Amino acid sequence: MSTNSPYTAAITGGGFLWEETNVLLPLLQAENREELLKDERVNNRLLHINAETSRYRFIMEICRRYDAMPVSFWNDYKMMSADDQQVALFFVILKTYKICFDFHVNVTMRKWNSISKSVVYEDIDMEFNEVSARDEFVDSWSDKTKRKVAGAYLTILRKVGMLDQDDKLHAINASNFEYYIQIGEQWFLEACLLQPYEIEKIKKAIL
Repeated sequence: MSTNSPYTAAITGGGFLWEETNVLLPLLQAENREELLKDERVNNRLLHINAETSRYRFIMEICRRYDAMPVSFWNDYKMMSADDQQVALFFVILKTYKICFDFHVNVTMRKWNSISKSVVYEDIDMEFNEVSARDEFVDSWSDKTKRKVAGAYLTILRKVGMLDQDDKLHAINASNFEYYIQIGEQWFLEACLLQPYEIEKIKKAIL
């Protein structure tokens, strides 16, 4: 049933994983990637995560994200500041997991443009109903899985500073927003909750 679906619940296998991504990046970019990752899974030289099952899940998800992007992106990523890397990783997550992308576009961005400017679990749950209605695979997920997926997405918003403890939304900042325009991904500036005039200003600065 899952083969025709663009969705996956795999986001629950990791979370944000910024530090872990940076630790594994040299392995992912090596010629003998598979060998090195296998060694890390068994010997825990870099991640320092006690449970092998957790290490395995983290490595799987970081590989999934790495492979979702061109090599040139990761070379650019390595040169970014820590803050910009975290924004870039948020971009990667939205590109990798369609369920997170749908939550973001259909819930978070809409709520940002509404009076409330907040997102809670119930808002995500309503979007889940929409997705389930048109996707048999997502419809087959248990309530527990759906709650975990929603929870993972909301945690990621908190990690990048988009959602505060009171569930209020905030635009997030990067010092290199022009980069996303240059690589043809201008939509991401809207996804960071920038206002149209701010996006125009960034575009003008490039010209």
